[in-house]
Amino acid sequence: MASNQSERLEQAQALYDLGQLAFERGNYREAVVAFEEGSRLAGGATPLGGSIQLWLMNAYSAANRQQDAIALGEKLTKHPDGEIRKQSKRVVEILKAPQLKRRADWTTPIPDLSNLEASDQRSLNLSQYGPAKTPPKAIARPAPKPEDLSQINTRDNGFFWIALALILLTVGGAWVLQ
Repeated sequence: MASNQSERLEQAQALYDLGQLAFERGNYREAVVAFEEGSRLAGGATPLGGSIQLWLMNAYSAANRQQDAIALGEKLTKHPDGEIRKQSKRVVEILKAPQLKRRADWTTPIPDLSNLEASDQRSLNLSQYGPAKTPPKAIARPAPKPEDLSQINTRDNGFFWIALALILLTVGGAWVLQ
């Protein structure tokens, strides 16, 4: 039975890693599926299960399933692990926060590419956006003129000796006060 439990935890960890990878690549639906299955295998009350559910909550939100994300987050506020509870409370607060109005010219729309498949023969034609820009070349600057060393003041101003005396007085005073 212990072997079976360790296999389930290994599978849950693999699904957790797979879900994170899918999430980071923007494949939120795939991430949701991986996190849901990983959570089922790990068990919700375990630290691994809680971590998977935190990611699942974020994946729900990214996949426009706000109600599912909020419901899961509220459930996680009662999780046995204190860190999971704290993080879920923060995310729920963010999810429940009112959306601010944004002007259309403040954002750049990102096209939905979820319908594209790997076997799709269409490719993006980048040439339609114009030639690639090359970085500007470095501007050659003239070498600085060498300084005339005869014009530099090399006379000792006594700062070193004053600083040394103050340090010795401080150390001596501290030694006497011991």
